[in-house]
Amino acid sequence: MGENILKLFIEKGFLLDREMLDFFNELENETIAKEIIDKIALVAKKKVITKHLVSENFDKLKPVLFDLDNDKKKLVEKFFVNVSISVEVKKEIVIEDKKDIKRAPIKIISSPILTSQKLTVKDFVRHFRSRYNFIKGLLQQRQELENLTSIDKIKGGNRVVSIIGIVSSKTVTKNKNIILEVEDLTDRVKLLINQNREEVFQKAKEILLDDVVGFKCSGNKDFLFVNDLFYPDAHIRARCRSEEETYALFISDIHVGSSMFLQNNFEKFIDWLNCKDCYDEQKELIKKIKYIFIVGDNIDGVGIYPGQEKFLIIKDMKLQYEKLAEYLNKIPKHINIIMCPGQHDGVRVAEPQPPIGIDFGEPLHKISNLYLVSNPSIIEIEGKVEKQGIRVLMYHGASMHPIINEIEELRLINAHRNPTKAVKHLLLRRHLAPIHGSMVYIPNADEDPMLIKEVPDIVATGDLHRTDIDKYNGILLIAGSCWQSITPFEEKVGNLPDPCKVPMLNLKTGALKILDFTDEPIEKECIEVKNGENFDLNKKEIVCEVKK
Repeated sequence: MGENILKLFIEKGFLLDREMLDFFNELENETIAKEIIDKIALVAKKKVITKHLVSENFDKLKPVLFDLDNDKKKLVEKFFVNVSISVEVKKEIVIEDKKDIKRAPIKIISSPILTSQKLTVKDFVRHFRSRYNFIKGLLQQRQELENLTSIDKIKGGNRVVSIIGIVSSKTVTKNKNIILEVEDLTDRVKLLINQNREEVFQKAKEILLDDVVGFKCSGNKDFLFVNDLFYPDAHIRARCRSEEETYALFISDIHVGSSMFLQNNFEKFIDWLNCKDCYDEQKELIKKIKYIFIVGDNIDGVGIYPGQEKFLIIKDMKLQYEKLAEYLNKIPKHINIIMCPGQHDGVRVAEPQPPIGIDFGEPLHKISNLYLVSNPSIIEIEGKVEKQGIRVLMYHGASMHPIINEIEELRLINAHRNPTKAVKHLLLRRHLAPIHGSMVYIPNADEDPMLIKEVPDIVATGDLHRTDIDKYNGILLIAGSCWQSITPFEEKVGNLPDPCKVPMLNLKTGALKILDFTDEPIEKECIEVKNGENFDLNKKEIVCEVKK
């Protein structure tokens, strides 16, 4: 066990002193050790893990302890008792303010943190193998893939077989047919999709490089003809709901520090949360808001693109976070804020992006009702001991640009204006960044952190600066608006932002409204959308909840 723990820490770029190694050996659980390592990687900023370091950072390690099952709870409690810290693992955090309000339980299901390390070709190979094996496991459950076999076992002669492979090349012939080269862990083979098989051909047009797909074929080892193809896909039978009437808000792309930051509109939003100039019925509603999800690009950053300094009013990243913290501190403490980073934040660009750290965002770490998580991450809210809560997948959305550019259907409908169309393709593939080379990422040999392993109730994204709501196989898709006016880059590429809109979800009924904090909000009858169905922003089904 000791060798495994040491290896685990070394792979993560850390060293253990003898005392801490003994403690981890007592745990006899590598999963718990990994969780603690990941948290230490976020908060400690040191390479040697000592007893004193853990004690010093105990308050910041607390989230690892929430909502553990009994066995894990005992192991962790044993560990913290051994470092002379009195610990009580609670299902709820109690906020000590004038009203003694209890904060709603928040469980971080997934918030991957990969430390910087030297990478080799082997790391990428193992990364893709972990992706392939997970998606293969999903596809093997498809009954349509009859006579499923590995590529090396395909014999001569014409026969019907099914294979699961990762797409390594895709070409279109002069006759407009599609030829794919796919491989599994045993061999590779060429597949042909004939344009005369219209339904299959249309699906094949959407295939991306590095997709893991199940193919139902006929032919032999030299050439297989595709009769049908299947993606892993994502489904839920019914979204989880809250037992009480509570609300969650979804925002993104605040871009504090930008000269185009819509400060007055964002302050109007903060004032509304504090019931300033609100109707009585609005005040009652605001009391029921428990969560705000902020999905990346929280500040505008510094040096993100050439010439950015011309468009900054705050030219120091730390000062940008100080200003952001000023705003977030004004949000009532009964509202839990869950925030992940984006490309403009003070973390690495490579995904998965770690939570915003103390190095740049120290003021954020002092906000009692703020949870800082990775991009991507999965958060569970409104859960109970005997009942799973509502699971929200937060992903800022950098991979949506290459997805839209590569898939013809998305290009033709200009999916930059309908971000949820791109999110559907990510769910179809069970992967948030399927195309190798389209964006910067860090490979992980144990498991690909961009896989959608847990099917969420809600997917919340940002990045494209446009509000969009849709539903896919029972999953609610919410694309966040922005708090920044149109940038020169957006103007150049023809992207039209839709700022200052805030989706508000009733966690009990599933009804959804859009709050409008623009200077000239749309005055319209309140329209609630059940389960995200039939919601069309082009019909301006928007409700203004704010007084002019």
